[in-house]
Amino acid sequence: MIRVVRMHFKQEHIEDFKQLFESRKELIRNFEGCTYLELWQDEADASIFYTYSIWKQPSDLESYRMSDLFQDTWSCVKKWFHDSPKAFSANKLIQLP
Repeated sequence: MIRVVRMHFKQEHIEDFKQLFESRKELIRNFEGCTYLELWQDEADASIFYTYSIWKQPSDLESYRMSDLFQDTWSCVKKWFHDSPKAFSANKLIQLP
């Protein structure tokens, strides 16, 4: 399962978010069921970020979302948002060569 989360941060918290992500990315990548994690920054608006992650199954993502790691991380970042985050979950149907 692929999970993409779009987050729009207040300008003054962009560096805060980047530092927090850097400090926790390996913990997230090593969380049970997470097989891949990337952070993207929007080309046109530097205050918009996307996380792109791949999970073995939806229950793994749900376990992460209920974990202390997620709860602590989310409590930090949610006060830095410019507007509400948007999350999308999808399954890959076709793999290109």
